[in-house]
Amino acid sequence: MFTLLQAADLAAETTRMGLGELFLKGGWLMWVLLLLGGVAVFIFVERFMAIRKASTFDMNFMHRIRDYISDGKMNVAVELCKKTNSPIARMVEKGIERIGRPMADVQTAIENVANLEVSKLENGLPFLATIAGGAPMIGFLGTVLGMVQTFMDMAAAGGTVDMTLLSSGMYVAMVTTVGGLCVGIPAYFGYNYLVARIEKLIFRMEANSIAFMDILNQPVQK
Repeated sequence: MFTLLQAADLAAETTRMGLGELFLKGGWLMWVLLLLGGVAVFIFVERFMAIRKASTFDMNFMHRIRDYISDGKMNVAVELCKKTNSPIARMVEKGIERIGRPMADVQTAIENVANLEVSKLENGLPFLATIAGGAPMIGFLGTVLGMVQTFMDMAAAGGTVDMTLLSSGMYVAMVTTVGGLCVGIPAYFGYNYLVARIEKLIFRMEANSIAFMDILNQPVQK
């Protein structure tokens, strides 16, 4: 069995190693975790930029839409929506195209566009959530494999326990656990951050949808 002195020697050796050397000590599972970490970073950055772009919105947009509709300038209102690259503008554009039909049809058309826009914003988030939950499990798998390797080395060594002989399995057990957590924890927080941003944007889309329906319910000024 390990003694406290042997454990201290292993810890001291670990602190003297560089990150690259520790990474290699973790075995092939570390490459899987590295790949997942790279994918998680890519998804987060790409979705963050897309959500930030979608959240950029001119506060005077609905006021201008109200004025154009009140003046009967539907074509000008549609052109403004096309020039404004945002989910809210595309919702309003679809609503303007449905003017003249029953209000329920207009509302349904706006909701359909909103659902499509939200689906686009959430693209990739399920995979990010999978990485957040799966990376620590892969790290735990590495821990189990490392402990199995350690016990196999102990059995092969007979009654003599050599720390050098057992260190490879212990490194796999420890490093993969750390690697899995280092990938899973940031992915988890990143996923929840992006979800919160999307929910905030959904609330703004709903508010502007209600504002647009209020505009249609007002009498047109001649």
